[in-house]
Formats: sequence, C-alpha cells, structure tokens
Amino acid sequence: MDLVFKQFYAGDDSNGLRAEPKDGETDMKLLLYMLTLLIGVVITVHLAMNGKVGSVLDNPRVGNAIFWCIGAATAVVIGLTGWRSGALAPLKDVNPILLTAGVLGASLVFGIAWIIPQLGAGPLTLVMVAGQIAAGLVLSHYGLIGSPVNPITPVRIIGVLVMFAGVVMATYY
Repeated sequence: MDLVFKQFYAGDDSNGLRAEPKDGETDMKLLLYMLTLLIGVVITVHLAMNGKVGSVLDNPRVGNAIFWCIGAATAVVIGLTGWRSGALAPLKDVNPILLTAGVLGASLVFGIAWIIPQLGAGPLTLVMVAGQIAAGLVLSHYGLIGSPVNPITPVRIIGVLVMFAGVVMATYY
C-alpha cells in the first residue's frame, strides 16, 4: 500500500514549503518552460493533423488507429535508445492503474480528432488548455501522481479565472 501511496502522491518536505532554487536551477527551469511551450505547439499541430487524417478518411477512428500505430512504433524506437539490462524489472512495482494512461491517451486523441473538424483547432485547444489548467492545479495542490506539492492560493485561483475568461473571450468573441 505504501508503494501505491508514493506513486500517487509526490514527496514534499514536512512543512509543505518550497525550497529556494539552487544555483542553475532557475536557468534549467526556464529551458524546461520553453520546451513545454514547444510541446504545446507540437500537441496542437499533432492533434490538428490527426483530425485532418480522420476527416480525409471520413473515419476518425481509423485515422486515430493509424496515428497510434505509428506512435507505438516510434515509442519503441525511442525506448530502445535508452534500453539497459533489467529496464522492465521495476514494472512489477507499478500500480496497474497507472498503466491505463495508454487507454486514456488513445481515447483522448480519438476524441480530439473527432472534435477538431467540428469546432476547429483554436477553440478546441483553448478549452482543452482550460481543462488542463484546472486539472494541473488540483494535481499539484494535492501532489497527486508524482507532482510536486504546490498549494492552491487565492492568487492562483484569480489567475485561473483570468485565464478561463481569456479562453471564453478567445473562443466566442
């Protein structure tokens, strides 16, 4: 049970306070934020491409299946580049619930591929990001699924509300 707890909840110091950044940590975080921004761009383009394939085929399920097959082959190649003896040995310690991420991912991409041709990439992405912000806030607040604890504060709530207002404005006006 302790292992399950550790996989779902991030470790944090006993008082819940965040430590000051160490030397070079701020520069590294900036690079990580820039990479995350790039990943956001790639996700949007990827999902639009998936939606287009589904539209051209007139079958988003088949388009999604093609994307996942290509993605699975790519994941195997990427995984093999970091392969070391015994790499899968700790798999027995992974909570099976965590392995449902593949099902979630496939369902997510299928849903998006089906919605993009109907709403458009812009509105879908904006609303999806709003959902990600809300979920990220909760995951970080409670330290769920390995996220470092970062409590929800009134300022963060105001920031999220401003972002949600921006999503509504950008989507409907």
